[in-house]
Amino acid sequence: METEALNWTAILVGTIAAFFAGWATFSPFMFGKTWAIGSRISPEPPEQMPWMAMGLQVIGLFLLALVIGTTAQIEALTTAIVAILAAAGMVMAQDAFSQKSNAAILIDGGYVVISGAIMIVCQGIF
Repeated sequence: METEALNWTAILVGTIAAFFAGWATFSPFMFGKTWAIGSRISPEPPEQMPWMAMGLQVIGLFLLALVIGTTAQIEALTTAIVAILAAAGMVMAQDAFSQKSNAAILIDGGYVVISGAIMIVCQGIF
């Protein structure tokens, strides 16, 4: 992979935008309460910020944005979409094994799809 040809602006903006989309998605104003109850955790804000979870999320989002950027470089949109759907499917399967509710499973999987869509749009804009 030739990294100099990658659209690093789109990759970084896509990562950041997807992270904030997650913040909105899992906030109490959207699906946060439903997701928390379905995930069997307290819907109340935690006493401490979940730094490890947030750090891992940023890493995962960056890697997905890198995959999207790589597929954009070779004009392989179908491959990008399949990668996004594969990631969503893996997350949803893991959630099902963890016995989350159907709503929580759909919220988690939907967030992956939305994140990927944001990243594709960023590749088109930047």
